[in-house]
Amino acid sequence: MIPSAGTAWACATVMLSATAVAHAGELGSGSSFPITAMQVDDLKSVYATVRSRDLVHARVRTPGTVASLKIDEGDAVRQGQVLALVADPKIALKIEAIDARIVAASSRVETSRVELERAKTLLAQRVSPQSRVDQAQTAYDVAVNDLKAARAERAVAETEIEEGEVLAPTSGRVLKVSLTEGSVVLPGESVATIAAGGYLLRLELPERYARFMKAGDAVHLGARGLDLSGAALKAGRITQVYPQLENGRVVADAEVSGLGDYFVGERVLAWISAGKRRAYVVPRSYVFRRFGLDFVQIEGVSERLTDAVVQTGRSIRREDGREDVEILAGVKAGDRLVQP
Repeated sequence: MIPSAGTAWACATVMLSATAVAHAGELGSGSSFPITAMQVDDLKSVYATVRSRDLVHARVRTPGTVASLKIDEGDAVRQGQVLALVADPKIALKIEAIDARIVAASSRVETSRVELERAKTLLAQRVSPQSRVDQAQTAYDVAVNDLKAARAERAVAETEIEEGEVLAPTSGRVLKVSLTEGSVVLPGESVATIAAGGYLLRLELPERYARFMKAGDAVHLGARGLDLSGAALKAGRITQVYPQLENGRVVADAEVSGLGDYFVGERVLAWISAGKRRAYVVPRSYVFRRFGLDFVQIEGVSERLTDAVVQTGRSIRREDGREDVEILAGVKAGDRLVQP
C-alpha cells in the first residue's frame, strides 16, 4: 500500500524528532556561538561582460601592397613588434633613380673641385682673374648641395621603406586582423585591432540598483562557462560607475584579477551588493549535515544540547579566511550554538 502525502510527512517528522532526541545530551566542551542579527550585503546576481580597457588600431603609414602578415587573431604582441610589411614597387624604382642622380652629382662635385683648384692656382700665378675663382667656387658649392639633396632624398625613400613595417602601437592581444596578404592599402588603414591595458568587467544593472552602486564596492565573480552553481571564484572592486543611464540600466566597470585568459565579450556570472539587510550568519564549522539536511546544535536549559534542522543560505568568505554561512530559518536571536 502506498502511503499518502500526509502519512509520509508524519513519518519524516517522527524520524527527525527521534534523531534530535537521540543526539541531545549533556553540554560538551565545544565552543559556543550566540545568534545575533547582523548587517550583510544583499547580493544580486548579474551577468557581466569581459571588456578590453583600451582598443588600439595598428595602422598603415605608407601606401602599397601587404607583402607579409605576421600575426593572427589571439596572438599576444609587444609594443614595437612588426605586425605586417607593406611594400611599394615604385619606391625601389625611385631609389634607383636617386642613386643615378647621386652618381652624377658626385661627378659634378669632383669636376668642380678640380676646376676650383686650377682657378686658385692660376690666380696665385697672376694668370687668372679673381672672378674666375669665384665662378668656380660657386659651381663647386652648387654641385655639393645637389649631392647633399640627392642623398637626403634617398634617405627619405629608405624611410618610406621602413614605414612599410606596420608596428604594434602597444602591448596586448590581437582581437581582429582586417587585411590579408596581397591587399592594397592606403595610409591610415587598420591592419589589426589590439586589446591593450588589460581586461575589466562591464556591468549593466537595472536602474533600481543605481543608488546602491559606488566605486569601491566588492564584486564576486562566478565560474566560467555561464556556470550557475553560485560558487564565487574571484573577487574584485568596482572602479567606475557611469553617471548616464543607458536604456534604463546603470553601467559600471570593475577590476578583477586573473582575466587575462578570458575572451573579450565573454559573459560571466557576478554578484554585487544592492544594499544591506539583516541576517543570521554563523561559522560553517557549527553546521553539520545528516540525512541530506543541515543541522546545528542549540544549547538548551539544564546544559542540554538539541539538534535543530536549519535552512542555510549563501556562504560568506571573510578576509581572515574563515567561511561563514547564512541561516535563513531554524534559529532565532538569542540562541547559542555549540560546535559539534
